[in-house]
Amino acid sequence: MAPRSEAPVVVVVDPKTPGNVGTIARAMKNFGLSELKLVNPPELDEDGEAYGFAGHAREDVLPNAEEVTFEGVVSEYHTVGTTAITNEDSRKHTRFPFKTPVEVRESLERVDTRTALVFGREGTGLDNAELQRLDEVCSIPASAEYPVLNLGQAATILLYELRTLTVDETQLPDVERERADEAEIDRFYDFFEGFHRRIENREHKREKTRVMMRRLLGRAHPTEREITTLTGIFRRANDLLGDRSFGDHTDGKETGEGTGEAEGDANPEPTPD
Repeated sequence: MAPRSEAPVVVVVDPKTPGNVGTIARAMKNFGLSELKLVNPPELDEDGEAYGFAGHAREDVLPNAEEVTFEGVVSEYHTVGTTAITNEDSRKHTRFPFKTPVEVRESLERVDTRTALVFGREGTGLDNAELQRLDEVCSIPASAEYPVLNLGQAATILLYELRTLTVDETQLPDVERERADEAEIDRFYDFFEGFHRRIENREHKREKTRVMMRRLLGRAHPTEREITTLTGIFRRANDLLGDRSFGDHTDGKETGEGTGEAEGDANPEPTPD
């Protein structure tokens, strides 16, 4: 992905609660954004709630927040407004069409533009007149019974979904896990098949189980420690079983040990699955 010339800015319109401003500033810091713009904000006392909620964003994002006008934001940026309440079809255009946070990210990945993410006031959000002035509308999927999120929560969810546009590196390692060497995994298969041969004489059943086990480990991507532990378990089981066999399991009957033959039947037919 080509680098973006500018990260999106965050705009909060007419916030009433300083704590929500601090929460949004903290979320911005979490996800690599630094430019906060406020329309008609409350007093943000350095010893008050906003700074208390901001975490490390109190050091830069919050003190550098700029007070702006709604008109100025609309004239300078490609704007993405946020709302919990949307229209259900295309007969009304104020809140439709809308995008989810993931769809906003996918859209912004393909264009380099000065973008403003615009959040409304607590309780009522952005009104229709404001939404009509914005370029796109974003809504977070939530329960139809109660879709309205807290302002700080809504901002955190949207900024999280946009993180691939704003964060070059996270605290997480590049890969979640390191798969064990294939030679070690094959070694496990050998011990498992030896174990299975001692408890199941029907080849067609063993073959199906072999495939199932390979599919299972193929999805699991076991680590070296995990596969070593599993191998040790089945190696120990093989040692305990020795040369013993539990015979051919046909029709639920007891079977002869070590022969693979049911009692009274020298050539048992394999039972279907």
